[in-house]
Amino acid sequence: MIAFGEETLAAALRSRIFDAAALRRTWFDPAKTNAYRLINAEGDGIPGLIVDVYAQVFVLQISHPGIEAIKELILSLLIELCQPRAIYEKSTSFLRKKEGMGESRAHLYGETQPEVEIIENGLRYSVDLIEGQKTGLFLDQREMRSLVRELAAGRRVLNCFAYTGGFSIAALAGGASHVDSVESSAKCAPRLDKNLALNQLSNHRFVQADVFGFLKTCDWNYDLVILDPPAFVKKRDDLPRAFRAYKEMNAHVMEKMAPNTLLLTCSCSYHVEESLFQNILFRAATEAKRQVRILGRHRLALDHPISIFHPESGYLKSFLLAIQ
Repeated sequence: MIAFGEETLAAALRSRIFDAAALRRTWFDPAKTNAYRLINAEGDGIPGLIVDVYAQVFVLQISHPGIEAIKELILSLLIELCQPRAIYEKSTSFLRKKEGMGESRAHLYGETQPEVEIIENGLRYSVDLIEGQKTGLFLDQREMRSLVRELAAGRRVLNCFAYTGGFSIAALAGGASHVDSVESSAKCAPRLDKNLALNQLSNHRFVQADVFGFLKTCDWNYDLVILDPPAFVKKRDDLPRAFRAYKEMNAHVMEKMAPNTLLLTCSCSYHVEESLFQNILFRAATEAKRQVRILGRHRLALDHPISIFHPESGYLKSFLLAIQ
């Protein structure tokens, strides 16, 4: 549902896109941050549509046939109202399969830009729009990367499921004494190295390994551990398995961490609500026989608004924990 009452579809879309763009202009100074979510589906009144901006290169994701049917209208409004350099469609969501739709990857407008260099809170990142996960960078974790930057000074940091090193770059920029980035995909290493070079950062080690295996054998000399895994559950039937995976991973980390250290643990699984995730962490702490305090929860990124009429779209949860 997009238009209500007497609104026409075209007028409703124009209004939604115009308002979304105006809000982002008030929040982001392009000299400091030029990568953000322009359209956040229900949060901006256009369910089934996500548009991420990387230095005025737009990456579009469509997850519903109703939006697919009006794609050309959406494109014309984005071009008219936002004047992008390019628009690339990367509609690969598992939701498309549920709707009987295949993947769609295509260059839709403007110059070809498979790789873009962006700025986030003054830090520089190279983003692979074509082969990167999701639209290229996990923009929804921007505020948590800022938190890590605030906390990192003088700490040894372990960044698990590191991808191209967003948390690692933030930690080193914040003065971390050393960062280990653990990632199973070797393809992420060159991009992470490039991001380190862009920001003139060192004291870093990339470890290509399965995170669960690494956690069982590593030396536990870390002051701050970051667990930001991919979704463990895509459908409700997977909840019991996901519950066990989250609990066992967090319990193992809590058991091994030294006293007076910090754990930032996250879940992007849609079906794991915040209260359930907190309950999982309670069980993990009990199993690990550790005293654990909650110091903070997820900082919602301003460009990822949640409609008060559709709270189910708040999929990302984070807890900053003090381990005693």
